[in-house]
Amino acid sequence: MGRGRWQTAEMRVLCSTTAGEGHFGPLRVLAQACRAAGHEVRVAAPASFAGTVQRAGLDHVPFAEPSPEAMHAVFASLARMSTEQANATVMAEVFGRLDAQAAFPDVQRMVRTWRPDVVLRDPAELASLAAAQAAGIAHIEVAIAVAALMQWGLEHLPDPLAELDEVTGLTHGTLLQAAAASPVFTMVPEAMDRAAGHSTGTASAVRDVVRFRARHETGPGRLPCSWGNPDDPLVYVTFGTVAGGLDYLREVFTATLHALSALPVRVLLTTGAGGEVALADVPGNAHVEQFWPQDDLMPLAAAVVSHGGFGTTMSALSAGVPQVVMPLFSTDQYLNAEAVSAMGAGVTIHGGPDATSAMAAAVSRVLSESSFRIRSGEIAEQIAALPEATDVVDQIGRITDTAAPN
Repeated sequence: MGRGRWQTAEMRVLCSTTAGEGHFGPLRVLAQACRAAGHEVRVAAPASFAGTVQRAGLDHVPFAEPSPEAMHAVFASLARMSTEQANATVMAEVFGRLDAQAAFPDVQRMVRTWRPDVVLRDPAELASLAAAQAAGIAHIEVAIAVAALMQWGLEHLPDPLAELDEVTGLTHGTLLQAAAASPVFTMVPEAMDRAAGHSTGTASAVRDVVRFRARHETGPGRLPCSWGNPDDPLVYVTFGTVAGGLDYLREVFTATLHALSALPVRVLLTTGAGGEVALADVPGNAHVEQFWPQDDLMPLAAAVVSHGGFGTTMSALSAGVPQVVMPLFSTDQYLNAEAVSAMGAGVTIHGGPDATSAMAAAVSRVLSESSFRIRSGEIAEQIAALPEATDVVDQIGRITDTAAPN
């Protein structure tokens, strides 16, 4: 049997993402690996996300976004809903309808004119699913969370995907079936998928799953400055890139610093790029930055406090650092918190922003009980044993060759 096209010629790889750092992160790793292997890579993303794509050293091809008025109408309705209802609405109405239908004409044009050999897609970016399926082009889902979240998302998409079926001229149900069966490339270790409650039964049996990891340059670590007692353990606190831009969540920063102020620890809190957060009366054992590279922090951190965002959760697991997870607003955060606790790699604080009073006890526990660090270290070893992204590029090619017309 001869070598496939992937091994013998440059391929065209179209990556497609929504405008979210957490959604783009795993996709960026694979895109850069494909480019390093000599393949031509373009990233389809909203025009507003151009800077992020370009900073990753990748070529950006913009697609349209929903109108601000349409987005405002959906988000204004969320205040009247439970957390569960709000998350389901965002999945179906924002990702499933508004984003997908706004992006589809541009994405379809890219696929028809550039003719990529494969589409690597953020699971929430559905226009590329429709365009690739309609054109008979192989498509691969690049996971942005545990498998249980991907399954949850599909459960809220039958109607939006049926509408895309109609737009693309596909038979009703085609896109839902294609999304459920497409191969998955994921940075999540198998133990974490199991811990988050993902079934290994028929729902997952039809999907090929390839696990990989990012390359991390392990160094001694670096902090922005000196503060507090240098002999105290370092606790890194982050609530991601979004919380700082949400008025109702800003108090969580001050409340967390206050909760940890009496502990014999040094706290580094990053507020994220979501908005300027002015914090008064920062305790003497704490330092605040808008951003600091996690790769510089993890080698020095004794514990991580977060909302359970995918990037931070995976960064801490990869580094073997115990976690305290306080989910704030989205389904993936609750699933990640559940997985961290179930694996024995940390503890979960329930109750959202109003539960910071439990923070000191939770941090003290993960610092004092050695089982959390031991288990976190074991999971880090499992992640380190996964192939790097550069080592799974050929598997993308094999999928492409299998899907290519004879």
